[in-house]
Amino acid sequence: MVIKLLTLASAALLLGACASQNGEDLLASGGVPTPACDTSHVTYAGTVAPILQQCSGCHGGSQPSAGFAVGSYAQVSTKAANGQLLGTLNHDAGYSPMPKGGAKLSDCDLAKLRQWVAAGAPNN
Repeated sequence: MVIKLLTLASAALLLGACASQNGEDLLASGGVPTPACDTSHVTYAGTVAPILQQCSGCHGGSQPSAGFAVGSYAQVSTKAANGQLLGTLNHDAGYSPMPKGGAKLSDCDLAKLRQWVAAGAPNN
């Protein structure tokens, strides 16, 4: 009888230890942890260029669409400085939404791009 109670108590403690203590980290539907969007160490080479690489189908190669090459820091930083980069990617009014005919980039990717632009669009 004592062994059964100890086994039951141990199982209850182990199951309780698996429970999340932070409900904010869980989605309401299914309890799957929400991945964090880290915007603390955004760099051009490590963050911005890889995000924009998904645009290279149209904005890459020797004849990029609209003459804008996402592989060129000079062109990307110019578009960042004049507001066109974020305007088009955010689908803001007055800008041609990109990707053309497609969904916006993820909220996390957009937050990283905003962070980079806010930092002055450094070539780092």
